Amino acid sequence: MTTKMTRRQWLRNAGIVSGLAAAELALPEWMPRLAFAQPYNDPKGDVLISIFLRGGADSLNMIVPFAEDAYYAARPRLAIARPDASDDNRLLNLDGFFGLHPALGALLPIFQGGQMLAVHATGSPHETRSHFEAMDFMERGEIGDYTMTSGWIARHLASLDIENPSPVRGIGWGTALQQSLVGAPSTIAMQSIIDYHLGGDAQLAEQMMQSLMGLYQLETESLLETAESTHAAISVVQSVGYDNYIPQNGAEYPQAPFAMALRQTAALIRADAGLEASCIDLGGWDTHANQGTTSGTQSNLMAQLAQGLAAFHQDMGTDMSKVTVVIMSEFGRRVEENGSRGTDHGHGGAMLLLSGGLNADVPVFADWPTLAPDKLDNGDLAITIDYRDVLSEVVSKRLKNPALDQVFPGYTASSRELLAT
Repeated sequence: MTTKMTRRQWLRNAGIVSGLAAAELALPEWMPRLAFAQPYNDPKGDVLISIFLRGGADSLNMIVPFAEDAYYAARPRLAIARPDASDDNRLLNLDGFFGLHPALGALLPIFQGGQMLAVHATGSPHETRSHFEAMDFMERGEIGDYTMTSGWIARHLASLDIENPSPVRGIGWGTALQQSLVGAPSTIAMQSIIDYHLGGDAQLAEQMMQSLMGLYQLETESLLETAESTHAAISVVQSVGYDNYIPQNGAEYPQAPFAMALRQTAALIRADAGLEASCIDLGGWDTHANQGTTSGTQSNLMAQLAQGLAAFHQDMGTDMSKVTVVIMSEFGRRVEENGSRGTDHGHGGAMLLLSGGLNADVPVFADWPTLAPDKLDNGDLAITIDYRDVLSEVVSKRLKNPALDQVFPGYTASSRELLAT
């Protein structure tokens, strides 16, 4: 449900927030500044963090089926050494069949602690190998239907009526709103909290706010409402006090955009700002050439992913019980390496789940089709689990939204029992 706010109400609320400034001086070094007003409802279920690995991540070199000789036969130059090899850069054993790429090593304790799970041989059943088409279908949660314009997270937020008036129910970290959030109530795209300004260029921030407020002079109601909601969202984000946020449990986030987005998400969660969904992108996974093995392009990206997630997990601590992170990519890569020491667009891949509510007692869940030539899908890893089966469990069990017919219209999910209610 969307709560409309008049200009008078907005000005009144802005005054309330400003009036808290003096009280904030009595706070410890960092505490959620919005705690005084308590204006927003907590999410009904977990806060959702959706991470998209844009470019088609090579999941076969991330969660590696090292027990299959076919993997090593198909990738003589790109395969990662088995866990029992003498190579110092060997795989980290997960379950005797699958191994974790060493660049993802920061996640191994989380796998072992039962709060991380890989779902393999999954993805979208649509046959496209086009990045843009595959991302579009996956983020909209529709396969082959170009008439559906909203995203699956947007439909989740719209169908879950918790009467949350927060202007930041959903945030997309980036210069544009992710397709999965398009059409949602109370969402905004932000490149960085720092950009919107808690400690950067104050003059530039003031110019931006003046331009925004200039929209109030317009008579177009839609533009007026957009200006109001955007200003309200920025005000909430500013009130969090990101510059002074101290991660908990000794967590230290890397100084990189991906990790910064996770840190900013943690700050908003801890501030009780009414955040229900955060979308973060990590791009660069289109590794047609010079992909590398335990060093190079893909390895560097995996290190960014793992270190950011590990810091966030440590920061959240026991609060991971109310957070679920989903990591996915538009498709996987071909099983066989190409002549440029890379991999081309494929089909089946893997998803990762990070949550305090995992139900599966294994680190890797798969209806594994094998890499035998006669079991491949036109040279690609076959898809045996529709990605919407995984997302449907996240929505129904962790986000506590039973309206799956609205979130994924026309699709009936198969339960995989990956998550606890």
